Amino acid sequence: MQAGVVALPRATAAVPGLHRIKRLRGRGWALVPVGSIVLVVFAIRYGSDTATGLTYLALVAVPPLAAVALAGAVRGTRPIFAIAAVPAFVLAWAASRSLAGEAAAALLSALSCVTLGVLLAAVTPPAWLKLGIVAMAAADTWLVVSDLLQAPNATLIGAHPAAGLPRLQSELFGSVSMGYGDLFVAALLGAVLAANRRTQRGAALLTLALAALFDLLFLVVGELPATVPVALALIAIELRKRVPHSPDKVLH
Repeated sequence: MQAGVVALPRATAAVPGLHRIKRLRGRGWALVPVGSIVLVVFAIRYGSDTATGLTYLALVAVPPLAAVALAGAVRGTRPIFAIAAVPAFVLAWAASRSLAGEAAAALLSALSCVTLGVLLAAVTPPAWLKLGIVAMAAADTWLVVSDLLQAPNATLIGAHPAAGLPRLQSELFGSVSMGYGDLFVAALLGAVLAANRRTQRGAALLTLALAALFDLLFLVVGELPATVPVALALIAIELRKRVPHSPDKVLH
């Protein structure tokens, strides 16, 4: 899912109407990724109703954001595709206790993250947004290692809206759960690299490989900072750019 989200975002210059928000461009937006995880964790930790509020916020915000992604923020999409968010939401609601319903809910969350990633990439200088991605992974790791994430995360996963409406504030698939921020960071990586399609695809494949290797740690632990493989993929790509390529040797 993370690798797919990395591959989805369209370059900001190609998204219709996005030029209107570029006047808001500034380095301060780079704080959004790390703030989105740290502030949420401590808000849930010290505010008993925060998780419930986030559940309803996700319920209201995720489907429209997913529709926007399908309308143009995702590569190869057109405005008419936005209607696909409706049956996905219906499936996520009607079959919320099945794998199909959970997959539909996760897909909506992933698409909504693509929209947010493209928006943030449009107003944040690329170098600063890359730093924001790494900072988010560092903060996530600190929260997991210091045992500050587990309880708030469990509270957030357990919160659910009334009437059996889908939980869109985190991703559930069977016995596996993933935080919304884990897809958000993947969308940021895809959006910041989207101007170069080849690099974006390489980042998606690298994220897939690193995430698969990283998940082997589940053999010994029950919770991992899933933002780390995405940040490692970014770091690897940036290091590769800085390695000088030696010219091919020619024998005469």
